[in-house]
Amino acid sequence: MIPDMFRGRGGCGWLAALLAIALLCAGLSGCGSKYVPGISIPPAPSKKAPPAPAGKGGTYKPYTVLGQTYYPLGSAEGYSETGIASWYGSDFHGKKTANGERYDMYQMTAAHRILPMHTRLVVRNLDNGRTTEVRVNDRGPFVGNRIIDLSYAAASVLGVVGPGTARVSLQTIAGQRIQYVGPFYVQYGAFVVEENARRLRSRLVSRGFAGTRIAKGELHGTTFWRVQVGAFSSLGEAESMRLRLTKESPGCFIIAD
Repeated sequence: MIPDMFRGRGGCGWLAALLAIALLCAGLSGCGSKYVPGISIPPAPSKKAPPAPAGKGGTYKPYTVLGQTYYPLGSAEGYSETGIASWYGSDFHGKKTANGERYDMYQMTAAHRILPMHTRLVVRNLDNGRTTEVRVNDRGPFVGNRIIDLSYAAASVLGVVGPGTARVSLQTIAGQRIQYVGPFYVQYGAFVVEENARRLRSRLVSRGFAGTRIAKGELHGTTFWRVQVGAFSSLGEAESMRLRLTKESPGCFIIAD
């Protein structure tokens, strides 16, 4: 998908509308209604890159976007790269990716211009040292100095959501998974009113989620209060809790400290 060239810039009208929705949700009763989906997600562009047609052996034929032709690799073995990562979110959630899947912003996926589909990559944020693993299931980004477009979930783990972009290194892996470093939390909801976050935390603690915390954050100068369930020592434990909480808070996702 084509990333937002101006992610994190401008959009005052969008921000005002989003804050209005957030305030409305914060005043409603019930845990599900209090979650503000995509509170940290900026608008995405209206144009979408066409999927590259599948070829034999899981490779892809050359494709052209914005006048530039790309030649996907037949193999990802030994591939490494350093450059700028961006991310994409709610405007593409549920839409088809280049390999035919439905984009899920809460899964650990990414878009790359030439790596074979389903390539697994270790992505390291060179600005803060955070590392995660993603699977390529889409094409992009088609902005000159960017090398990978991360899902919202992957960008959250790497600390890219706030700044919008980050310097990263990419390295393909084969046959084994990397070990993630915790602790991990499941973000249940986000509020612009601190008292609403505190009430939700109290309810979650009373239900047995004793480690639930409130994390303060800012976006475009506005403070948000994020309710996060945890802490979990392994990614597997956090994922089990995320699946459990998804039934009541569909947009919950995992973060790592």
